[in-house]
Amino acid sequence: MNEKEAIADALTSCNNLITMLNYGIMHSNNKSFRDTLCNSRNQMEALQWELYLFAKQNGYYVPAAPAGQADVEAVKTFVTSC
Repeated sequence: MNEKEAIADALTSCNNLITMLNYGIMHSNNKSFRDTLCNSRNQMEALQWELYLFAKQNGYYVPAAPAGQADVEAVKTFVTSC
């Protein structure tokens, strides 16, 4: 496994863990446990961001182009109409 594959794998793992932590947070009825999960999620999101920046800086990941203003307005209209 080369560095690019390792970073991609780590990003995928982070994203999956964040999803699982969010699920636990949504279904927790114990404040202390929920707070622990929230802290873990925040730490995992910080790690995910660092991995993303590393991948982007090394050319391993090219983000999508920014949305145009018309697309942004269309989403805003959709969300506010719900």
